[in-house]
Amino acid sequence: MTMDQPQARDLLRTMFEAAVAAADPALVVPPVLPSPPAGRTLVLGAGKAAAAMARAVETAWPDADLSGLVVTRYGYEVACDRIEVVAAAHPVPDAAGRAAAGRILEAAQGLGPDDLMLALVSGGASALLTLPAPGLTLEDKQEVNRLLLRSGAHIGEMNCVRKHLSGIKGGRLAQAAAPARAVTILISDVPGDDAATIGSGPTVADPTTFADARAIITKYGIDLPQAVARHLAAAAEETPNAGDALFAGHRVHFAGLPSKSLAAAADIARLAGLVVHDLGDRVEGEAREVGAEHARLALACQQGTGPVAPPCVILSGGETTVTLKGNGGGGPNTDYLMGLACELSGAAGIYALAGDTDGIDGSEDNAGAFVTPDTLVRAAEAGLDPAALMADNDPYRFFSRLDDLLMTGPTYTNVNDLRAVLVTR
Repeated sequence: MTMDQPQARDLLRTMFEAAVAAADPALVVPPVLPSPPAGRTLVLGAGKAAAAMARAVETAWPDADLSGLVVTRYGYEVACDRIEVVAAAHPVPDAAGRAAAGRILEAAQGLGPDDLMLALVSGGASALLTLPAPGLTLEDKQEVNRLLLRSGAHIGEMNCVRKHLSGIKGGRLAQAAAPARAVTILISDVPGDDAATIGSGPTVADPTTFADARAIITKYGIDLPQAVARHLAAAAEETPNAGDALFAGHRVHFAGLPSKSLAAAADIARLAGLVVHDLGDRVEGEAREVGAEHARLALACQQGTGPVAPPCVILSGGETTVTLKGNGGGGPNTDYLMGLACELSGAAGIYALAGDTDGIDGSEDNAGAFVTPDTLVRAAEAGLDPAALMADNDPYRFFSRLDDLLMTGPTYTNVNDLRAVLVTR
């Protein structure tokens, strides 16, 4: 197969767009909705997809007695008629998220046994649904979030700590809503699709404990604010677990899954005549190290010693992490691509895309970026030092200067990262 650079980039972008489209709330939420109840339904939710999910509920239930409140990331608002949508900061929480979480908890406490709480939870909910536990402040939560984001902890570890510093996560929203019937609809952004990890599980049983949270803090050597350290040490009230009667009759449905989005990207690749080598949707690890590993796999395929022969594409999902040691933002997808590009060292015929399906790579304004065979040559011509920029955790500047950023704007969904390494010959 012969393919020039514009064709390769177009194909990679089409695969990414197919993955995002497969998780569109308008498409995936209606099939998992329960039948509309005879009585009142209160819709409560949080996450980057929350507003689009709320709109999908309104469209599917035009005559239902609906009200509610969801909080989403700034820029991810979608107009709704019966459900209020507010916006807050992500990934570091702000006062707007704190206020929204308080209102959501208060609304849940007003439900009775004949009411339905419909919870809409997607990636980003953990930072957006910020309600500090008694004795803690928003500033405490903000500092812990910053420390966790810099530590290299994976999403499950971060959310374990967050749950034990919260008045609403780790099943506490479901606790507040009892005795109402509860249905939770999830769009998953975590490897393994663990309902208790997605958004820190505000409406599901929590299998983790204060001891687990303390162990994570010790593992990464995080120097906590004093009030937070005291709170974790006191372990005054564990989050509700699977043995709690409040979860009886509670139903959890997955609307969007990373595996389905990965399959949609694979379908596009096969239609283009590529052999697909699927590494699955649970790839984790330090981003640049995973990138180097995938580069070696692509080179092996090119040299005839890999698991598939060209023309082929190596696909993977999941969530890699970045341990921040420099001054840059360290987006995991661009960091992955830096590691991949350096390991490829300009190998002909190999292209790559990595991007977050929510449209935001870390804390920047890009979803991810592209790598092409001439990436390092163009970088040298632009006076860019890849090693120095990696050391400073600044892959964004590298790809921005090369005009290789993947810019999508808000996608209104979130099924984690998609990585595609295209070997054309």
